[in-house]
Amino acid sequence: MRKKGSRSQTAELMEKIRSGKLKIAVYGLGHVGSPIASVWLRAGAHVIGVDKSATVLDNARNGKTHIPEPGVSQAFEKGLKEKRFHLYDDPIQASRDSQIKMICVPVLLTDFPVSASLAAVMQVATDIGRGLKPGDVVVMNPSVPPGTTEDMVIPILEKESSLKVERDFFLVYNPERIYEGRAIEDIEERYPAIVAGAGPKSLEAGSRLFSIVFKKGVITTRNIRTAETEKLLEGVYRDVNIALANEMAKLCEKIGVDFWEAREAANSQPFCHIHRSGAGVGGACIPVYPRFIIQSAELAKADCNITRLGRNINDSMPAYCVEQAIKLVDGIEPSQLVVALLGLAFRGGVSDTRFSPTYKVIEELKKIRVKEIRIHDPLVLDDPALPPDIKLTSDLGEAVKSADLVMLITDHQQYGKLSNKELGDVPVYDGRGILDSSKFARFAGIGRQI
Repeated sequence: MRKKGSRSQTAELMEKIRSGKLKIAVYGLGHVGSPIASVWLRAGAHVIGVDKSATVLDNARNGKTHIPEPGVSQAFEKGLKEKRFHLYDDPIQASRDSQIKMICVPVLLTDFPVSASLAAVMQVATDIGRGLKPGDVVVMNPSVPPGTTEDMVIPILEKESSLKVERDFFLVYNPERIYEGRAIEDIEERYPAIVAGAGPKSLEAGSRLFSIVFKKGVITTRNIRTAETEKLLEGVYRDVNIALANEMAKLCEKIGVDFWEAREAANSQPFCHIHRSGAGVGGACIPVYPRFIIQSAELAKADCNITRLGRNINDSMPAYCVEQAIKLVDGIEPSQLVVALLGLAFRGGVSDTRFSPTYKVIEELKKIRVKEIRIHDPLVLDDPALPPDIKLTSDLGEAVKSADLVMLITDHQQYGKLSNKELGDVPVYDGRGILDSSKFARFAGIGRQI
């Protein structure tokens, strides 16, 4: 249900925020927290940025962000200049000094068993609870398994503060809905806010609050669990449909059809939206949210077969692409191969490497014991997670020099125009479907016939 607070109430709330009577504390200045803090700074709010990293805080104090997101550094700089942006390393004091607290720390995955890692959320909830005051508003932004906010976060807040939700303070769930590289625009212009509350008072507070910055308005859900599920459905939809594209791409290879040509023709039908196939699905969203759904399904003893199968298909793509690419250099022993990988970021246009399929490609190449692996990326300049024997460079010529095989893994825009001229007469495997096969003497790619 779409909802907007009354104009008079919203105007009154906006004035309190702009005057500094109501301060907003943003917990976590990462990929989500930095743009959220920026949006509120751009709206004229007084913002307290909280992070456990001294480097992140030092950068913010200098008007810089470690997240290369358009508009964030500018918002930080203006907020500092106008004395509306303050940085804290003490999360409890930040709670005491603010009236609105936004939890923006990440929720990723544990390995065994695969499940949501909620430690950061629980710690922030504990810290906020210890500084919570009557009348305060706590906002949960992370994507979490359904039930997390009601079953875990609210009890912690109540225990640590000795206050009662709805009676003494308000709890709002507002899942982030951003795409890296345009996060501020997504919040301010592209999407409505999804808002749920612990009760009617919390829902009203959240609706009024987010109507200030979301020009597309507010969509409310009847409870928090519904809003938590909604956000996960967004990711599951994309993951499952990418898996379908990957399955069809592999079929097209077998039957001698160019998947990309067939896809383009099929998508001219308005009810058909076949996604892009690729060497894997990365980032902190799409590979993660289906796992939350699967975790919830297991607890509820429900079937989620399509979701599970889709995740398995997408997880298998790095190995499949390596297997296909190696066919281009048939006759050369793997122990003699020098392989250049194009791209370490999880997708084009960003420097974020979280869950990048390139890591799994590296694992597969190491399994067959190739001689050397090099990585080129125009945006990722350093990565401590890489094994020490793998060279990462922003110099394309250095990466492909004397290579026996080039594999394109990340769809950076810069790669789309590559040809033999830049890469040399070397076999090229396109794991993203962005290269022009006619520009290469020896070429194969996902969805194309070897």
